[in-house]
Amino acid sequence: MDKERFAKQLAFALQIDEEKNVVRRTHLSNHGRRENDAEHAWHMTVMAYFLREYANEPIDIARTMIMCATHDLVEIYAGDTYAYDEQGQATAAERERQAADRLFGMLPADQEAELRGIWEEFERNDTPEAHFARAMDNLQPMMLNDSNDGADWRTRGVARSGPAGRNALTRTGSTEIADYVDDLLDRHVAAGNLRPE
Repeated sequence: MDKERFAKQLAFALQIDEEKNVVRRTHLSNHGRRENDAEHAWHMTVMAYFLREYANEPIDIARTMIMCATHDLVEIYAGDTYAYDEQGQATAAERERQAADRLFGMLPADQEAELRGIWEEFERNDTPEAHFARAMDNLQPMMLNDSNDGADWRTRGVARSGPAGRNALTRTGSTEIADYVDDLLDRHVAAGNLRPE
């Protein structure tokens, strides 16, 4: 065993436990408490596995799952940016890039390059695996919000155009899931949970 390498890996493993402390705006199903980033990542990782049949293109499911599991690790340092916070979104990419330097830099060089590459692939959204991981990243909170009668959208006065814009990225990964989400959003507009355009 390379003790120095192992020490770096363990330090990284302990640091990523902090993802459990990054609280998101989305509530757990059945009007539960707010979820954390680790719960979100776990949920969409498992979803990717059993929903992979709806991907528009063949995908490497193992790569897609590790992408889902690690895509928000940078938020340990950068914080979670609410999907519909335009001001926060304007600075998110730079904050997350700096966080990636700090976080992935904890690993041995080969693993730093590997995990950083997977995170960058998700950010670029330019492979079938990234397209489907993005679809899961978008579907998971919409599904929870639907289970909570649209409460998170309603209380923040979100317009349909917000989640509909995110659904455009879902469509790149899965047309079938995007069609489902379009219907879901229409239902929430009709129920008064989303503002119409």
